[in-house]
Amino acid sequence: MPVGESQAVAAGDPSEEGSAGFGLLLRETLETVILAVLIFLVIRSLVQNYRIEGQSMEPNFHHGQYLLVNKLAYRLGEYKRGDVIVFHYPNDPSQDYIKRVIGLPGDTVEIQEGVVFVNGLEVDEPYEQIPIARDISSQTVEPGFLYVLGDNRPSSSDTRTWGQLSQEFVIGKAWLAIWPVDTAGLVEHAAIELGPAMEPAQ
Repeated sequence: MPVGESQAVAAGDPSEEGSAGFGLLLRETLETVILAVLIFLVIRSLVQNYRIEGQSMEPNFHHGQYLLVNKLAYRLGEYKRGDVIVFHYPNDPSQDYIKRVIGLPGDTVEIQEGVVFVNGLEVDEPYEQIPIARDISSQTVEPGFLYVLGDNRPSSSDTRTWGQLSQEFVIGKAWLAIWPVDTAGLVEHAAIELGPAMEPAQ
């Protein structure tokens, strides 16, 4: 018997194998891209990143700081006094603002010599804030609206200047500080305890 005799083995067309491999690669790439887009859309519907501009929330939040905003917070829960929220500015919805909730629907809010009063009770604000010297006359928060203030009162555009905030403009609740690193962590929402709000008469 001959030794080292080579044998011929039938093989497929190289061009067919190449096209099949390319098709498989293309399909897997498309599946990966579609999955990534779906994950992005799901995450985007739940969380949104936000960059703070300006000093209206000093000394608790700073210009250039990045936050993640929980967009489901008020679909699943209720607003509370002391919450830090991000919303579309009512006079120009292309701009986003960050402020603190001071008054809920039914609350009467006023400021006397820099001190905030809600429903006639002096508010002991459990977070740092920079007060204003002038008085702000009382007003009752309408159904579906919020009374919001910046923590840096002298440098904040808020309910005092452009009126009560419709809840329709709220994007969500500040959830997580992510940048710079030394400020990273969960956002604290120091509650203002005054008892339940009273809904205004219809």
